[in-house]
Amino acid sequence: MELRHLRYFVAVAEELHFTRAARRLHMEQPPLSQQIRALEEELGVALLRRSKRHVALTGAGQRFLIDARRILSDTRQAADDARRAARGELGELRIGFSSSLPFTSFLPEVLRRYRHAYPHVTLTLREMFTIDQLEALQRSQIDIGLVRFRGTETSADLDLQQISQDPLRLVVNAADPLAKRASVALSELKDYGFIVYPPGTGTSLTSLVRQLCLAAGFEPTVAQEAREPMAQIGFVAAGLGVAVLPAPFECVRLEDVRYVALSDKGAYLSLGVAVRRAHQSPLIDGFLDQLKA
Repeated sequence: MELRHLRYFVAVAEELHFTRAARRLHMEQPPLSQQIRALEEELGVALLRRSKRHVALTGAGQRFLIDARRILSDTRQAADDARRAARGELGELRIGFSSSLPFTSFLPEVLRRYRHAYPHVTLTLREMFTIDQLEALQRSQIDIGLVRFRGTETSADLDLQQISQDPLRLVVNAADPLAKRASVALSELKDYGFIVYPPGTGTSLTSLVRQLCLAAGFEPTVAQEAREPMAQIGFVAAGLGVAVLPAPFECVRLEDVRYVALSDKGAYLSLGVAVRRAHQSPLIDGFLDQLKA
């Protein structure tokens, strides 16, 4: 049985007239009659009752018509879905993002824009540290990474492009004299304890802060470790030390916390988009187009 047999039968069943059905199908009536008889012989049941003036569906024909219409509809839908998937309009797009992005206008804006352009694509979003995103990309566990980086995290099989740069901010207790300053140099923090991410956490920020401190002439003292930036800000509010975080976290307002600009050259993290270099996904291309827009 072929799909054309189902189309032939549906036309005859809806017209209940072989000549009209043949005209609708743009074919001659005798071949149409032959195809319907061949279909009945293959099924082993009569689908139509025929007379010189009348064509009617049998009980089996009525049941077969329901299923034939469903199969043809499903076939059309499958073909349409395949074409839409090829255009990047259907499927699942898995996106990793760094923890600071929800505090910016960038992530909500690009997701809203992409949602409007591709409403039938399922977005799966995962908050991940940069190194974890890059590893997940290499393992094809995510499709796109929105990462914080400084250029040392690239891999030969990944394409990493900068979108923007975010300055780093000193997170300091409001009671500290530095809280009233417009900017601070890291060299002024040699006697402070730093609240940092634990070793092995997939972020380059801790190593960057250490490099900047070494360039300023001292080895930073670790006062506390916290995996979540919200916890680091809370520890600063408690007076346990200072922290250095990307500027988007300034929107987290606590009464006992202030954010101060760092004057040191290189006190920034880049925001970038990372994808597999050899990807052939219209879904990914569609998202990248929205980023370019």
